[in-house]
Amino acid sequence: MDKSPIVIGSDHAAYQLKELIKNYLIENDIEVKDIGTQNESSVDYPDYGIKVASLVSAGEFTRGILLCGSGIGMSIVANRFSNIRAALCNDLFSAIISRKHNNSNVLVMGARIIGEALAVEILKSWLETAFEGGRHQQRIDIFNNLGNKL
Repeated sequence: MDKSPIVIGSDHAAYQLKELIKNYLIENDIEVKDIGTQNESSVDYPDYGIKVASLVSAGEFTRGILLCGSGIGMSIVANRFSNIRAALCNDLFSAIISRKHNNSNVLVMGARIIGEALAVEILKSWLETAFEGGRHQQRIDIFNNLGNKL
């Protein structure tokens, strides 16, 4: 399991799931930077997606986790940043393949879609799965060069 520090953020809808995920990481000796939100009061999810994605994009963290009600909004926000490969994973297969083939560096989950037990299993799969490289690296290089073409 990759033990590198992780930055995590959520909106109000996923606050309880964020706390569960954060505690799991800490219990497994993974340093966590929690950028919020810190309660269930309504917030604008893009603010937290921007914070996490910008820290990963800048190389301050190699991985991040974003959580909101559906996961869709956070995915959209995060993938606007260069070198971010945010993957919305509400099942185990998506978590595994997002690491093996896409080298995802931001895990996104929807708190209103999955339960806590499944969220932890998705997280474990995502943390334990290595990038395969090879032909998949060529495809990631295409992603990374898109910014130069747009």
